Amino acid sequence: MTKKERYAQVIAWFERNMPVAETELHYTNPYELLVAVVLSAQCTDKRVNMITPALFRDFPTAEALAATTPEVVFEYVKSVSYPNNKAKHLVGMARMLMDDYQGEVPDKLEELVRLPGVGRKTANVIQSVVFNKAAMAVDTHVFRVSHRIGLAGENHTTPLSVEKELTKNIPKELIPKAHHWLILHGRYVCQARTPHCDDCGLQLACKYFLSRHKITKEETAVKKK
Repeated sequence: MTKKERYAQVIAWFERNMPVAETELHYTNPYELLVAVVLSAQCTDKRVNMITPALFRDFPTAEALAATTPEVVFEYVKSVSYPNNKAKHLVGMARMLMDDYQGEVPDKLEELVRLPGVGRKTANVIQSVVFNKAAMAVDTHVFRVSHRIGLAGENHTTPLSVEKELTKNIPKELIPKAHHWLILHGRYVCQARTPHCDDCGLQLACKYFLSRHKITKEETAVKKK
């Protein structure tokens, strides 16, 4: 199977089986999503969604968050991973939003990554989800799934190289949705320790499954029929 054929099969399957794919973080505006994504680093969306209602209630805007201190924010976020750093990042981020962007979340990568706590992955999430740009955020799920399926080869050893490979081969208009396809597939099917290969609809397009089960090209052709 060529790379082009594999991408075509994977995209077609997701379009049929996951026509709606969205972030599982709860938010109502760009500011809230930015806060939630910063908190979600090395933490589950479920945990983040448990703590953000109180945080957003008491700090509903960047202006409100900028006026408080990391020590106060820590009490709201102490159940997430790295709460001290994240509390500092959130307050610093809010202050920069107020000082440099009139309290609004910017839409450009180079501006987003200036914000404390915001790296390329977070910036791409904001660009994709909020502004519907063709930005591919590569987290651990996307990185793992891309390699297992064969969308990214062994030579793509960094998140940035995987990002470039995916954006090169996925139609621009599908990239925002494809980001969620891969994340959700990695979260619920293609899990790190115990991938649920028997329940996966991408078996015949997946390098990992085909090599693991030593399925030949001839057998693959028969299974397609």
